[in-house]
Amino acid sequence: MFTGIVEEVGTIKSINRGQHSAVLTVRAKAVLEGTRIGDSIAVNGICLTVRQLFPDSFAADVMHETLNRSALAQLTVGSAVNLERAMPANGRFGGHIVAGHVDGVGRIANIRKDDTAIWYTIHADSAILRYVVEKGSIAIDGISLTVAAVEPTGFSVSTIPHTVRQTNLNQRHKGDFVNLETDVVGKYIERLLPSETPKQNTLTKEMLLRCGF
Repeated sequence: MFTGIVEEVGTIKSINRGQHSAVLTVRAKAVLEGTRIGDSIAVNGICLTVRQLFPDSFAADVMHETLNRSALAQLTVGSAVNLERAMPANGRFGGHIVAGHVDGVGRIANIRKDDTAIWYTIHADSAILRYVVEKGSIAIDGISLTVAAVEPTGFSVSTIPHTVRQTNLNQRHKGDFVNLETDVVGKYIERLLPSETPKQNTLTKEMLLRCGF
């Protein structure tokens, strides 16, 4: 589990591509501290398992499924990536629940300044937007952000200067693709809702209690 609070921005050192998979080697510093082979590190919001460790980097396998569902396939040597180690059990929960399991890819439709804030408008498929709500949480390339507005074709987030400086957002441009992970709680609730009739599909306190919430 992750929080969406990026620890550092690393760079892609090498990419060894297979027929349907790849091995990423990521140059990093902070996330290497205390990391062992088999540990999880989120790379642009995607949970990857460390397979090799080097003094200045780590390597991880990227499966066919991950390449199909994310924007990792567009990375090149030198690309900046957001990095976060898995949250320790005694850690501070600074963001929201981020599983590192990307739902899909969005595209930056607009970037605009609003005094000190910077707004990013992301276009995404309806399958993702159904779980995006105003003032709810979303992870963009592994960054925990609050949804400021929702539109039929996308949503917008307003970021503070610190977030832009400490992540790869400062290198993003209009037209770039980003990884998106919606709030996992909403997806679980939808899965648990009965669907026999519209009446049974009503969310109630009693139903949530029966389902363990």
